[in-house]
Amino acid sequence: MSSAISVQPTLDELRSDAQALGFELSETELKAIHAYAGDFLKAADRVAKAAPPPLPPKYGPRSSNKPPAHENPLNAWYVTSSIKGAPTGPLSGKKIAVKDNVCVAGLPMMNGSKVMEGFIPSTDATIVTRLLDAGAEISGKSVCESFCMSFGSHTADTGFVFNPHDRTRTTGGSSSGSAALVASNVVDMAVGCDEGGSIRVPSAFCGIVGLKPTWGLVPFTGIFPLEMTIDHVGPMARTVHDCALMLETIAGPDGLDPRQHAALQRQPYTTLLKAGGQGLRVGILKEGFGLPDGEKDVDALVLDAAHRFERAGATVRTVSVPEHTTLAMDCLNLVSAGMAPVARDAMGLNWKGQYTIDLAEFYVRHRQERAALFPPEVKLWLVMERMLDRAGDGLYYARAQNAALTVRAAYDRALDQVDVLVMPTVAARPPKLPPANVDFAASMKLSDGAALNTSQFDLTGHPALSVPCGKLDGLPVGMMIVGRLGGDATVLRAGHAFEQLG
Repeated sequence: MSSAISVQPTLDELRSDAQALGFELSETELKAIHAYAGDFLKAADRVAKAAPPPLPPKYGPRSSNKPPAHENPLNAWYVTSSIKGAPTGPLSGKKIAVKDNVCVAGLPMMNGSKVMEGFIPSTDATIVTRLLDAGAEISGKSVCESFCMSFGSHTADTGFVFNPHDRTRTTGGSSSGSAALVASNVVDMAVGCDEGGSIRVPSAFCGIVGLKPTWGLVPFTGIFPLEMTIDHVGPMARTVHDCALMLETIAGPDGLDPRQHAALQRQPYTTLLKAGGQGLRVGILKEGFGLPDGEKDVDALVLDAAHRFERAGATVRTVSVPEHTTLAMDCLNLVSAGMAPVARDAMGLNWKGQYTIDLAEFYVRHRQERAALFPPEVKLWLVMERMLDRAGDGLYYARAQNAALTVRAAYDRALDQVDVLVMPTVAARPPKLPPANVDFAASMKLSDGAALNTSQFDLTGHPALSVPCGKLDGLPVGMMIVGRLGGDATVLRAGHAFEQLG
């Protein structure tokens, strides 16, 4: 429910507002603004009352439970439910976990943090409606890391999420619960979101398939964002086919998300898988190997897997993108520091589309009183953003976005030579979970090292798929396949061809 805001300001309040903006107004100017303010606030109230209410959910009933520990051994569920969709459809019989930064009407949504504890959305995200329309069953909300800001699985305020292959190790994040539930066969598929690797890192660590689609292919409407230019949502499953099937359901413009554009339309991805690997040109990205804190045997395993494409009729060669480990990461760090608008109101403003007002209202109401509960990563980026504004002219974000065009062009040039690029998703085994009282610096280090190959493609928007390619010491290793912008079908085709090699 929108609240009234028509409280007439005093002249002193307006003077203070003007001074905060660097203005020194005369008494005449202040009185003129004061006279205008009354009508302006009345207009704001009229708009608030006229805003359409959120659409009610199409499917129900809606209820949820917090499962006891013996029913949630990996601590991967936030809440469980059973919301059945249409009686028939391409996803009929499929049980799906929805990451807990995605709105599901009537189910609690915590976004991994006590800052949001108590919020219950009144409407479904677009992708939730699409999944239910396709006959899926929503089996619950999967735990995500606090504000989706970690590549470990140790920051959610509901506790650690445990890797099903070794419960002393991280699942990766931030789609930690989604990966653990798929890998342990509790659900068939899961929704993940990815702003730096949050689908692909946990997919690699848990031995499943995860796709970060081309930026804008899948609508982000009804999902708690981080930064509009790097927000992605996509499928996680045990096979490439199931990822393709889920993408067929959730892809395509919804008319509500400005990240999307008409040129990106869904395709018959499952049918296009059948083309196989014959004739594919596979490029091994030189800079994706030998990373800091990487492990040589992981690199060797992925390099061997890349050459296995030749058995499917593909050609394999090495290509180079020097910007991969230099400019790309610098740009992404600066873009990430630009998340302050979302931290202010949970949406960011100045974009044309549908705002999730009940989510924003709840967040704005609680963000100050619960600010101490923000995770280290959120605190870091907000402090960095203020520091950069104070130290310079405030244009660091604009310059980073311009430089990102150079990075994108570098990958595009490489992808003119080959159809896909391959590299380790994460160039190391899943690390051990930290102690419960892990300090700020250790938490950051555990998180950051996992994303040295993944974050670049959130910045550029290229589709990127993690597929399992083997194990070391019983722990899964993922290979990442990256394609041209809009080339999701080719990326999935390559992943499926590799998967069929056995």
